[in-house]
Amino acid sequence: MVTALNKKLLRDLWNIKGQLVAIIFVMATGIMAFVLSFGVVDSLELGRDVYYDRFQFGDVFANAKRVPQGVKKQIQQIEGVAQVETRVTFGTIIQVDGMDEPATGRLISIPDNRDPLLNNLYLMKGRMLRPDEENGVLAGEAFVKAHGFDLGDRVTMIINGHKRELSIVGVVLSPEYVYSLAPGAMFPDDKRFGVFWMSLRALEAAVNMDGAFNDVSLRLSRDANVEDVKSELDRILKPYGGLISFDRAEQMSNWFVQNELTQLRTMGYFAPTIFLAVAAFLINVVMTRQVATQRVQIGMLKAVGYRDMEIAMHFLKMVMVIVVVGSVIGLVGGIWLGSGLLNMYAQYFHFPYMSYSYSYDVMILAVGFCALAATGGTWIAMRQAATLPPAEAMREEAPTEFKRTILERLNIDQFFSFLSRIILRQLERRPIRAFLSALGVGFALSILVFAFFMEDSMDYMMDVQYDVSQREDLMLSFVEPRHIKALEEIRLMPGVMNVEPIRSVPVELRHQYLSKRTSIMGIMPDPDLHRVLDQNLQQVAITKGGFILSKKLAEILNVKVGDVVIADVLEERRPVLELPVTAIYEEFMGLGAIMDIERLNAYLNEGPVVSGAAVMVDPNYNGPLYKNIKEIPSIIGMANMSRMREIFEELMDQNMLQMMAVYIIFAGLIAFGVIYNTARIAFSERSRELASLRVLGLTRFEVAYILFGELAAVVFVAIPLGIYIGYGMVAGMVASLDTELFRMPLVINSDTYGFAVIIVLVSALFSFYLVWRQVDNIDLVAAQKGVE
Repeated sequence: MVTALNKKLLRDLWNIKGQLVAIIFVMATGIMAFVLSFGVVDSLELGRDVYYDRFQFGDVFANAKRVPQGVKKQIQQIEGVAQVETRVTFGTIIQVDGMDEPATGRLISIPDNRDPLLNNLYLMKGRMLRPDEENGVLAGEAFVKAHGFDLGDRVTMIINGHKRELSIVGVVLSPEYVYSLAPGAMFPDDKRFGVFWMSLRALEAAVNMDGAFNDVSLRLSRDANVEDVKSELDRILKPYGGLISFDRAEQMSNWFVQNELTQLRTMGYFAPTIFLAVAAFLINVVMTRQVATQRVQIGMLKAVGYRDMEIAMHFLKMVMVIVVVGSVIGLVGGIWLGSGLLNMYAQYFHFPYMSYSYSYDVMILAVGFCALAATGGTWIAMRQAATLPPAEAMREEAPTEFKRTILERLNIDQFFSFLSRIILRQLERRPIRAFLSALGVGFALSILVFAFFMEDSMDYMMDVQYDVSQREDLMLSFVEPRHIKALEEIRLMPGVMNVEPIRSVPVELRHQYLSKRTSIMGIMPDPDLHRVLDQNLQQVAITKGGFILSKKLAEILNVKVGDVVIADVLEERRPVLELPVTAIYEEFMGLGAIMDIERLNAYLNEGPVVSGAAVMVDPNYNGPLYKNIKEIPSIIGMANMSRMREIFEELMDQNMLQMMAVYIIFAGLIAFGVIYNTARIAFSERSRELASLRVLGLTRFEVAYILFGELAAVVFVAIPLGIYIGYGMVAGMVASLDTELFRMPLVINSDTYGFAVIIVLVSALFSFYLVWRQVDNIDLVAAQKGVE
């Protein structure tokens, strides 16, 4: 049955259709951002967990130099160990036709007569290896895609100093290499690093490991004590050159995956929560003012006999239309956009199973939050009108105070035209309403600043990291530490302009009850290439006995300058060092610990040895230089720093920046919706006043000046307010993204503020234009009448 109130509802919805669409878009955008972000992160974590479980990803891992197979029985007897898988792994140089730069790889053995017990492979295409197959390999999907290889293609490798041509018989994924990293690399470079699996007997013969292994993975029982298992495993492997074991949380690929997911989850929680909160606040303000414009109608309805509850339900129906339509658009759009965004991440996270999953709890929370804000705003405004006697409510609301304005009391009102005085008087007599309008526009500007800042921060971080701090072109890594004279061979290569020694030692740093596994890097006291900087980008001096920690590592260990850190060296004789911290430096990526290379070698009781080199080269000689590097078997890895920067920028574009691009679109929609609603409601509130002024002789332009002058003042106040709020949002995001993998600097360029302000001003001008069309067409007779 269509009652009179329902007819009024339909008529009201049609009359405010422009505002209705804007409010719905604000609400839908908040819900959309919330649903898609939570859904993407939840889907990635679910895909990872399913992958790890189905393919028996290990719980504990360890490496050694050469361990007899008989030791495997001792490992199996460790309390809490459910399964043991021993393997042979070996680094290799890969020669790819048409590629000047040397590529590196890792060969991993798989059993000949059975499937692996742990770290199983997912076959993408082709076949698995046959028992004792000598010249076939399984190749990781990432390397195959990067080079366009196919089944049957042959790959040339330098294995243990001997050149071998191996045929790709299958393309696989491994839970150990979701994130494929070359030794010492911070980011995956699928074109220059690949993982391959080879028959156990074939690889044993190639690297002289018959009857031995150098890599072990464990699966633990549910009640196992992980630390006890690791300690016992370390004890067993120590005589065989074993390194300190590590659990799944410290496994390199999983550690990077977890850090990336943590950053995405932070982005997925922080940004959408801000969007949803802003949308809820704006809906509350808009609905409060929208209902307030119907004060006269509420009075008339009460006068003809409608009860307060009937009137309340009438306006709540209006809210429910907005909530239902906005929720449907937001939920459907969030799921659709989330699925598309997940497909982008699927190219980066190599999971065999990936499907978009969404939580009903998240949907209910998002819809409920906006619905509560909208109904709350409606209820407050309706109650304010409903408590008035009908005769009072049917009159236009009078100013709360009749007194001289501040300008009049200061006797400076004479410097303003009478039209400007009307604007200022209106703002002063309703300061809360003006402030809430400015706050709403300010929020719209702030989320634009928040959405744009990511690129500023990333650009600054890359400039500092690769142009100011790490100024080398290449970072070379050796198979084993070598005498420093080995750098002379590099200096004589074509195109080499400068070479600096690097010594990297794996350690576990301890301070009080805190510990962290990382590596100490030994460099020259006054390096020109690989430099250490403070927060002011000034070079930090490296003294002979100095030990310098990155700010993040110092926070993890709760260390300050002057404290002594215990360093358990994780190779060779495993000495324990006591190192006083002499300085703390700023670093955006990784966890750094730096000291003088001569002092480090002295602590280790070693001569002048190096494990790598930082090299500056003339790019005109890249081809001959790379050819020379390929011919040196002792070089196991080469990181091209310009390529590292490109990879990092690609990774950021693939995950964070793509999500932020979506947020920028959302922010723009919210900004326009907010400003348009503010302008349209202001016109609705003052349409009778404006019509009266027209009747009294004011022109259309003068009437528009009064209306838009008030709105311009609101926007003018909102700009600095929005910039301040936006800076606070960015500071909160930067603090929440402070992870072990990388830290974002708090950098917002002036052009970012400029873009945000321009978008707000353009939205304001366009909104003013739309409202101006209505001002221009005011029906002077109808506007003077009450609503019938």
